[in-house]
Amino acid sequence: MNSLIRLKTPAEIRKMREAGRIVAEVHEGLTERIRPGVKIADLDAYAETLIRSRGAIPAFKGYPHSSGDPRRAFPATICASVNDEIVHGIPDERILQEGDIIGVDCGAILDGWYGDAARTFPVGGVSEEASALLNATRESLEKGIRAIKVGRPLGSVGNAIQRHVEPLGYSVVREFVGHGIGSNLHEEPKVPNYGSRKSGPTVEVGLTIAIEPMVNAGGFAARMDNDGWTVRTADGRLSAHFENSVAVTSDGVEVLTAL
Repeated sequence: MNSLIRLKTPAEIRKMREAGRIVAEVHEGLTERIRPGVKIADLDAYAETLIRSRGAIPAFKGYPHSSGDPRRAFPATICASVNDEIVHGIPDERILQEGDIIGVDCGAILDGWYGDAARTFPVGGVSEEASALLNATRESLEKGIRAIKVGRPLGSVGNAIQRHVEPLGYSVVREFVGHGIGSNLHEEPKVPNYGSRKSGPTVEVGLTIAIEPMVNAGGFAARMDNDGWTVRTADGRLSAHFENSVAVTSDGVEVLTAL
């Protein structure tokens, strides 16, 4: 395996599991709170309060901007991406409307170890198009996780995701990919959601990665908003995002961001 990839010990994976469960708890709570009429900033406040009450730290709040300007660090606990927003939406005073979809990405640090997961939620009753997109993206994450096998190239993950969603008429975002995770939020290796099943490093026990398909109803092209964070579809069509942190153990693949 690439020397830049740091394999984790069983004890380290246990610590990551504790961080991941806090993230899973946030998403569980949001399931009950996301509905028409709710202010997005209130969802962010809920997530921060819960994370801190568990003795953890929000992983995204204060995350450096690519420009290096500290004034542009990410200002919130969750990324909240509505409808055509793909990732990194900033929670604000917007009110969720019936029929919206909202992607929530959340991370937590506990005792120096990270958990990271995303879910896309329907807001009230949504269109058939939105519902189908959410289902396909969730299924693609599950297929990506099932593709992980010790001794197999990591490219099997992205290949499984791509082969699931593209025949359904969707596209996979290219500009943002999954990643290694551990004592840092973003570590090697990169985990694309597309590509050849023969690409990438060979999977070994101790590998910990965040798999996060971002799937668009239209084309895969994206554009950045003026806030320097929010990324949305170039064609204005819907996008969905699901993510789990996982560990490769001697017993198989474990989802760390689960209750």
